[in-house]
Amino acid sequence: MRAVIFILIIAVLILIGAIASGFLNISQTRQAQVPTIGTTGNGVTAKGGQAPGFAVQTGSVSVGSKESNVKVPTLQVNRPGGANPQQPQPQPQATPQPAPAGNAQ
Repeated sequence: MRAVIFILIIAVLILIGAIASGFLNISQTRQAQVPTIGTTGNGVTAKGGQAPGFAVQTGSVSVGSKESNVKVPTLQVNRPGGANPQQPQPQPQATPQPAPAGNAQ
């Protein structure tokens, strides 16, 4: 039961959003008329009546592509001390360590 109520609430929110954004336009084209009710010796009779009419217009979504030039921002990281990141800092050379001598038997 909760799931049905939740789905109805979501549907109403989507409908309100579509109308508020202008994607959905609903206008009434025909007024409603209530039926005429009369009583006779045989009982109650009802005649006529008319349901209201509505015109619904929906927007459309077009998907396409176009070619354009976009400037892409660049990022430059400066190290402390004014070192220039384009010129790599010299790395200290590691001196090779002699292999440990094992016990030869």
